Amino acid sequence: MATILGAVTALAATWGATPAFAQAQPQANTTEAVRQRGTLRCGVQGPSNPGFGAPDSRGEWQGFNVDICRAIATMILGDPSKISIVPLSTQARFPALQSGEIDVATNSTTWTMQRDAQLGFNFPAIVFYDGQGIMVRRSLGIDSATKLDGATVCVPPGTTTELNVTDWFRARNLRFTPLVIESRVELTRAYDAGRCDAITYDATILYAQRTTLQNPQDHVVLPERLSKEPLGVAVRHGDDRFHDIVGWAVFTLINAEELGITRTNVREQLNSRDPQVRRLLGVEGALGETLGISNDFGLRMIEALGNYGEIFDRNLGPATPLGVDRGINRLYTNGGILYAPPNR
Repeated sequence: MATILGAVTALAATWGATPAFAQAQPQANTTEAVRQRGTLRCGVQGPSNPGFGAPDSRGEWQGFNVDICRAIATMILGDPSKISIVPLSTQARFPALQSGEIDVATNSTTWTMQRDAQLGFNFPAIVFYDGQGIMVRRSLGIDSATKLDGATVCVPPGTTTELNVTDWFRARNLRFTPLVIESRVELTRAYDAGRCDAITYDATILYAQRTTLQNPQDHVVLPERLSKEPLGVAVRHGDDRFHDIVGWAVFTLINAEELGITRTNVREQLNSRDPQVRRLLGVEGALGETLGISNDFGLRMIEALGNYGEIFDRNLGPATPLGVDRGINRLYTNGGILYAPPNR
C-alpha cells in the first residue's frame, strides 16, 4: 500500500523539513553496522500478518517476509538465525526505516515513485507482484466487485488503498460508503462482525486476514485488482553496498528456482557441470567477494531456506491456510513475470 501526501507531510515534520526533503538519512555502511551488531534488524507488518510474518506457537517469527529477512542475514552474517524482527504498523514503518531503527523493511512495501524520490528509499528487488483486492462473504452470492453498488466497504485511512477504491468505484459510476478504521486488526474485526459488506487491502493482506476470521471458508477474494502493487524490500538511500547485497539475496533465490536448485538437492548440485549453477553456489568464480561477503552465500542460503518457490509454497501456497496461487509470481519460464538478473 502506498502512503499519500498527508503521511509524507507528517514524516517531514518528524525530520523538521518540508515534504520535498523528508528523506531517509543515509547510513554509509549498514553492512558493517549489521556485522558489528551481529544481527540484521528487519521490519515486518505488525503485530501479525499470517503467512508473511507472525510468531508461531513458540513465539518464533515465521513467514514469507521473515524468510526474505533470513536470506539477507545469510548473505551478510552467514547465518539465517541472526535476525531481529521489528513488527511495525503501516504508519510506523517509514519513520523506523528513516531513523535507522531497522536496517531493511521486508514488510510488503509497494515500490512507488514518491517513496523512491521523495522519501529517500531504494527498492533493490521486488519480492511479490500484488494488487489491491476486495473480499466479501460468499453468502452475498456475487462474483465481481462491479456488483457492490451501494455497499459499505471497510478501508484503512491514510494510504492509497482508500484513494484506489474511491477512484475504482467512481470510474464505474458506482457508489459506496467507506468505514474507515486505522488499526488493521480492528478493521478486520469490523468486517467479520458485519459492520461492512466488503473489505479492501492488497490481495495478499486479504488472504492473510481471511485466516483470522471466525469462518475463513465463508469469505472470498473477488477477481478484480484495483491497482498495481509491486511489493519490494526497502532500504535507505546512500548505501550502495547494502543495496546490492539485499537485491542479490532476492535475485539468488529466484535464479536458484529457475536453475532447479532446491533445499534437498543443493549439495548434489555442487557437482553440477552447469557454469550458472557453479557460480551461484560459489564453486566457481568469486561473486561473493564483489559484495564483500563469502563466495558460498548461495549455497548457505538455499540449504537453509530453499529457493523462491520453496519459500512461497511453504508460507503462502495452496497447502497453507492462505492458499495463494503463484499466478503472475510464477517464473517467466512458467507463464509468470518473475525474472531476475543472472548471477554472473
